[in-house]
Amino acid sequence: MPPEGLEWLPKPELLTADEIVRLVTIGVERLGITEVRYTGGEPLLRRELVDIVTRTAMLRPAPQVSLTTNGIGLSRTAAALAEAGLHRVNVSLDTLDRETFKTLAHRDRLTDVLEGLAAADAAGLRPVKINTVLMRGINDHEAVPLLNYCLERGYELRFIEQMPLDAQHGWRRENMITADEILARLRDAFELTDDDPVERGSAPAELFLVGGGPARVGVIGSVTRPFCGACDRVRLTADGQIRNCLFATDESDLRAAMRSGAGDDELAERWLAAVRIKKAGHGIDDPAFLQPARPMSAIGG
Repeated sequence: MPPEGLEWLPKPELLTADEIVRLVTIGVERLGITEVRYTGGEPLLRRELVDIVTRTAMLRPAPQVSLTTNGIGLSRTAAALAEAGLHRVNVSLDTLDRETFKTLAHRDRLTDVLEGLAAADAAGLRPVKINTVLMRGINDHEAVPLLNYCLERGYELRFIEQMPLDAQHGWRRENMITADEILARLRDAFELTDDDPVERGSAPAELFLVGGGPARVGVIGSVTRPFCGACDRVRLTADGQIRNCLFATDESDLRAAMRSGAGDDELAERWLAAVRIKKAGHGIDDPAFLQPARPMSAIGG
């Protein structure tokens, strides 16, 4: 995100807690959704988050409920979220260096994130997963220290290729640390062997056993190793739009239909219609690729 942040959505545009739970209920009960992840932006800023998680966990059939967060504030909320029915967390952490963290996040909050990770682990939100994006000349030398940090604490690390979803639209492929580069750096220090590919299923991460296991590390090659053919994810934005792909340039508005009195059957059909037109791939390698107008912080990981 830029140092000045991004413009906040006006509150009337945001889905209420009841609207979120209604749409999630439709997804779980009618459309076969089995995992619900709350992300952002930053979901811990949502005052009703614990209530939303509680109501989600009570749905039947019961979905897996997870959270992706920057970790700031997690030390205060991990126990309550676990009690509410949250199963696990993914925490974004790109560096263990305080100064680098300040450069990237524009805030001196590394200690808070590390405390949040420990609190999530203590609350039983396991496996605690960490998402890391390596950036050339900034933190690409930290691949090995980050993995050592996670191995020592039982966290699961996922390296993610940097994607064209930055608010400044400054992404350049040649500046990206590729999955091959990430693996080469890790293999200089660790013995990595392929994990069971069947277990991966539709998960975005290629998993590797570290030192023969059981510890694992994942690499998500969204750009150079796309997994579009196995993708089964759909995104509901905070303002009620369905995105059938992280890189979609079109959205389908469920908020307007819901607030105009649409019933659950109609909302379910609109959701299905949005998914039916999902493209075969994100097309980042296509010269005609257009970066979505919304950055990652407005879409959700």
